[in-house]
Amino acid sequence: MAIKFGTDGWRGIIADDFTFENVRFCAQGVAQYLLGTGQAPRGLVVGYDTRFASEDFAAAVAEVMAGNGIKTILCDRSAPTPVVSYNIITRAAAGAAIITASHNPARWNGFKFKPEYAGSASPEVITALEDQIGRVEASRRVMLLPMSQALHQGLVQHVEPKSAYLRHIGSLVDLEALKTAGLRIGLDAMYGAGAGYFPSLLNGGSTQVQEIHGERNPLFPGMAQPEPVAHNLKGLTDLITERSLDVGLALDGDADRAGAVDEKGQFITPLQMFALLALYLLEVRGFRGPLVKSLTATSMIYRLGELYQVPVHETPVGFKYIGPIMLQEKAIIGGEESGGFGCGCHIPERDGILSNLFFIDLMVRTGKRPSELVQYLYEKTGQHHYQREDLIFPQGQREAVQKRVTQARPDALAGLPVLERDTIDGVRFRLRGGAWLVVRFSGTEPLLRIYAEAESPQRARELINAGRDIAGL
Repeated sequence: MAIKFGTDGWRGIIADDFTFENVRFCAQGVAQYLLGTGQAPRGLVVGYDTRFASEDFAAAVAEVMAGNGIKTILCDRSAPTPVVSYNIITRAAAGAAIITASHNPARWNGFKFKPEYAGSASPEVITALEDQIGRVEASRRVMLLPMSQALHQGLVQHVEPKSAYLRHIGSLVDLEALKTAGLRIGLDAMYGAGAGYFPSLLNGGSTQVQEIHGERNPLFPGMAQPEPVAHNLKGLTDLITERSLDVGLALDGDADRAGAVDEKGQFITPLQMFALLALYLLEVRGFRGPLVKSLTATSMIYRLGELYQVPVHETPVGFKYIGPIMLQEKAIIGGEESGGFGCGCHIPERDGILSNLFFIDLMVRTGKRPSELVQYLYEKTGQHHYQREDLIFPQGQREAVQKRVTQARPDALAGLPVLERDTIDGVRFRLRGGAWLVVRFSGTEPLLRIYAEAESPQRARELINAGRDIAGL
């Protein structure tokens, strides 16, 4: 099989295509890339999440790096992707390899590569990596050094990744103010690598964090996948309503995505969350600089750009596009529809932990409850309602579905005239009144995703149905 990276790394089904052999092929390709670019002497950080055998796959990566003479900084415990990424900066490393499938269902695992700037690999880096991995797959030649020898020779060093990250986070948000705010917070760690971070950051004062799903369980019971979207957050919603908590927060499997539930148990959509975080940085923190959004992210970002007189840049889906633009334009925030948000004052990488901390800080500084924050946002931007539907389809029908979608040229959708159609990433229809519909294949799972934003939930639902009709599913 040809190993290909999607929107963020390569992912496969454990014991089917995600095997030790293929992980070693990826590692050897990374080693050759680092040797070829002259970055190998800086070493590589290797991290992993809480999925089945992730620590063993990470050890296999470290053995391959050692076999190529590249010093490896191997995390001594599971860690969130943004924590591992930040260790690239603190240790001046050439990058990081992270064993994680992020939000995918339990039977998946994955391999992410983060370059020296500690964000998602750009399309150019991905192309170079895939070329090297392809060469390894063809030759099947992998160099490795057993872990015991690698440790003895000093080529692998175990490190604790958490402390440096927590110190840095403490410089970005006033943790003492949050600890003494008296908030009652529910946190769904989704059995993932972010478990324990919020209690350690915020407990100790009048604020209380009640964490659920904080133990390791690679089966992710009770949820379709460890993704902080409404249908996976029933446990958090029940916690909020039963105990009258002030807010519910969630992290995905590797804690690079954020989710929130308001004090009434209502899900705050990722598009609302992104706009609120942008509003927080612009209005509450007084930052000024560009905003970067993926094409499936909310149009409220454009309105905030107008209100605060800052430019807005749009990219295809994925932080492999967003991160480089954030760096190039010195953006204050970048975000995507999936709940991934990165801050320019941090690293050009999604960080669910920092995003949720910023959301709490927005509550504390404004004195508003989550539902009130959404209404405050709408006072500035107007009503924007979002829906997404993920469709499973027989893989043999992919070409037929794609053909139907790419050939669709409707004059109107859900009663709204189509003003513009583009194919930047999938097919997008811009509609009268600012509504839009996007139909695209997922870059991380075998799914067709349909996204819509409109002035009412009903209209958004009608657009989703129109997208299904276009796809023939």
